[in-house]
Amino acid sequence: MISEKIDIKITRVATSKLDNAEGLELQFGKIFTDHMFVADYENGQWTKLEIKPFQNIEMSPATSFIHYGQSIFEGLKAHATDDGEILIFRPQANSARLNSSARRLCMAELPEEIFLSAIKTLVDLDRNWMPKGEESSLYIRPFMFGTEEFLGVKPSGKYRFMVILSPSGAYYSKPLRVKVETHYARAMEGGVGSAKTSGNYAASLLPAREGFEAGYDQLLWTDAKTHARIEESGTMNAMFVLNGKIITPKTSTSILPGITRDSILTIARDWGYEVEERDVMVAELKNGLENGTLTEAFGVGTAATIAHISEIGIDGTDYKLPSIESREFSNKMASYLNNLKRGRENDTNNWLFKV
Repeated sequence: MISEKIDIKITRVATSKLDNAEGLELQFGKIFTDHMFVADYENGQWTKLEIKPFQNIEMSPATSFIHYGQSIFEGLKAHATDDGEILIFRPQANSARLNSSARRLCMAELPEEIFLSAIKTLVDLDRNWMPKGEESSLYIRPFMFGTEEFLGVKPSGKYRFMVILSPSGAYYSKPLRVKVETHYARAMEGGVGSAKTSGNYAASLLPAREGFEAGYDQLLWTDAKTHARIEESGTMNAMFVLNGKIITPKTSTSILPGITRDSILTIARDWGYEVEERDVMVAELKNGLENGTLTEAFGVGTAATIAHISEIGIDGTDYKLPSIESREFSNKMASYLNNLKRGRENDTNNWLFKV
C-alpha cells in the first residue's frame, strides 16, 4: 500500500513532446516521456521528492559514483489493459531488489512507499505515452547513484534516486544464437553479480561484442572459476527444458535474482511442471543437444520476458534446437504472462499494481 503522507512536488511541461511524435519508431530505451522523478538523500533522509520535465542533470566532476561505482538500477514495465487501465507488474519485488543492491554496494536504502509512489505518480502523469500493440509497453527505469563530491574510497554520504520512462516495443525481434562463454566471466562468487549495478553491465560489453562479431546475438555466461556451470544468458536469466523438466541455475552471489525468473518458476510449479533450481552444467546441455533431450532454451527478464534461443555454440560447434513453434512450455508461458500483465488472466498472486 502507498502511504498518503508521500508528498511529491509536480512541475509539468508546457508542451508535451507527444505533440510532435507522429510515427515514432519504438526502439527499446531510445525515447523518453515528458517527465522524470527525482529525490535526494542527505543527512539520513530522503528529501526533495519531485517530478519535473525530463532534462539533463548537472553534477560535479568529483561526484562519487563516477569514480567509485556506487550506481544501481531496476527495470520494470507498465502495460495497458483492453479497457484502458494501466497495470505495473510486481513493483514491490523491484523495490526489494533495489534495496538488496543498495545494501551490497553500501548505499542508502529507499522506503518502498517512496519507490511505489514515485512510479505510480510518474506513470499516471505520462499515461498518454503508453504505446499500443501486444509487443509494446511503458518501460520504467528507477536508478540510484552516489552524489557526494569527493575523491576517496568510502561510501557516499549523499544519493539521488530517479525514475524515467520509455515507451518501447519488443526487445528482441528474432530468436537468439548464443555462445557459451568460457574465457570471460560476468561475475564471481562473493562479488556483486547478484546486485543490479551498472559495473556488471560494463564488464559484459567487450565479451558481448566479440560474440556478436563471431555471429552470436548473446552469451551464455559460465562460472568464473571452472567455466563448467551455466549462470546467465546475456542480460537475462537462463532456462531450459531438459528431459521434460524445467531447469535453471540456482541463484547465488554471482547470479541476479530475476523477478521474471521467479514469476515463471512460480507459475510452472502451479501448472504442475517439474522444476529444478540447481547447477546446470555445460556438459549436460551439450549432451542434451546431441541426443535431443534438450528441447527448449530461453532467456527470461523484464525487457524480453521470454527470449527464445534457437542455437547454442559450445567449444566451436553450433547446436540447433527444435523449432520455436514446437516449444510447448515457453510459448505457453509467454502467452500467459502477456495476458496476465494486461489484466486478461486472474491475478492469483497479487502481482499487478494498478495505476
